[in-house]
Amino acid sequence: MRISDIRIYPVKGLRGHSVPAATVEPWGLAGDRRYMVVDEAGRFLTQRQWPRMAAVEARLAGDGLELSAANAGRVGIPQPGDAAETVAVTVWKDRVTARDAGAEAAAWLSAALATRCRLVFMADPATARPVDPDFADPRDRVTFADGFPLLVTNDASLADLNARLASPVGMDRFRTNIAVEGAEPWAEDGWAELHAGAVRFAGTKDCARCAVTTVDQDTGVRSDDTEPLRTLARFRRKAGGRIIFGQNLIPRGLGRIAVGDAVRVAG
Repeated sequence: MRISDIRIYPVKGLRGHSVPAATVEPWGLAGDRRYMVVDEAGRFLTQRQWPRMAAVEARLAGDGLELSAANAGRVGIPQPGDAAETVAVTVWKDRVTARDAGAEAAAWLSAALATRCRLVFMADPATARPVDPDFADPRDRVTFADGFPLLVTNDASLADLNARLASPVGMDRFRTNIAVEGAEPWAEDGWAELHAGAVRFAGTKDCARCAVTTVDQDTGVRSDDTEPLRTLARFRRKAGGRIIFGQNLIPRGLGRIAVGDAVRVAG
């Protein structure tokens, strides 16, 4: 097996992009989901409620971000420094202190998404947000990702799903960090330990999927037929109604991974 794709999502909920290589930090890929869009109450926004977020692309640019959207053009946002206003924000049940990215970022995103919102930055992932202790060590941390530092998916599993769909979908629907080729379909369910290049990862739990998979990541439009979630539910539904695609990971080492790196499963 080998890595076929690596993706970074600088801002939670916005469109990310593929990279040829990435640095693995204790809380995930460097630059991944360090920013988040929040409403006026400080609560996170995602494509679940705002599918148009998929049409806004975020890229790392020097020490900051570049945001772009067809309806709003392009803007550069510097990383908030020590003097930035600190705010309390909420992601799921976690309350986290973050730095506000400023008025320009808020105005640009509010116009692009057609709702009042702000952009915030997690300055210190080492102390900010613990991973669910039911699946992690007490010292494990995560950025603004849903719950775990990384997500790995399997190209063969997507091919199997697409064979059941009238209109195939891309892996970007599943917002993965690492895609792997050369495995059997759905083999990722049993990946308790994964070695990618020289970095070791712990498989923590399978990933339950939601309505984000029904959003076209190029247009920000949700499918009328709830695909591919509807088809996935027919053969990948587990106890409690969870619909599964992919495996959540926690780094158990640091280093650099690249497309083409060998992937080995242990356990």
